[in-house]
Amino acid sequence: MLNFDIQNHRPLREIVYEELKMQILTGKIVPGTRMMEVELAEDMGVSRTPIREAIRKLEKEGLVTIEPRKGAYASQISTEDMVEILEVRQNMEGLAAYFAAIRMTPAQLQVLMEVEESYNKAIEEGNTPDVIRYDSKFHKLIVHSSNNKVLIQMVEQLQEMVLRFRYLYYDDFKRAEKMPEEHQMIVDAIANNNAEAARDAADLHIKHLKDLVITEGV
Repeated sequence: MLNFDIQNHRPLREIVYEELKMQILTGKIVPGTRMMEVELAEDMGVSRTPIREAIRKLEKEGLVTIEPRKGAYASQISTEDMVEILEVRQNMEGLAAYFAAIRMTPAQLQVLMEVEESYNKAIEEGNTPDVIRYDSKFHKLIVHSSNNKVLIQMVEQLQEMVLRFRYLYYDDFKRAEKMPEEHQMIVDAIANNNAEAARDAADLHIKHLKDLVITEGV
């Protein structure tokens, strides 16, 4: 049931759309799940109209697939989709790390190190929500400290797809065993103002993810 008291200043269709979108992105609605209008309306305490509108909007964004005479389903994520996303991330985040090593302020570096520490703790505790939260924050901090507006905008366009990938990726913590070490290599290079090493470390980090996806699938 949606909390309308907190968000009643916004149109209902927007609230429903954003709630369904987040459920798909975070894996609460898993890929391949049929989007039943009646059930979703009952769960959220709304009519079918905003549900129907949200599903159509999510279809345009590629998060929902509508099949004639069959209904709407949360879109599947293929290995090919993930590889394409990671190919783009590899190039963009390598460049962001390069600029961050030159432009990151001491205050930003301190925050980055604190986030990495929180990420490592979440890995040790097996806390999936915190792992995803701090992993996302770690990479965002590096991108934003690049101080390149065009690069930041381009990476932000990938964030929703990357979020969905993270929830699938971290379903097995064995995949995250090398993450702290790889993150530390990026932090060390940035702290030493070594732009080339930062780019290489970020590039290698994403490459390992891509290779793992190719080997194991999603």
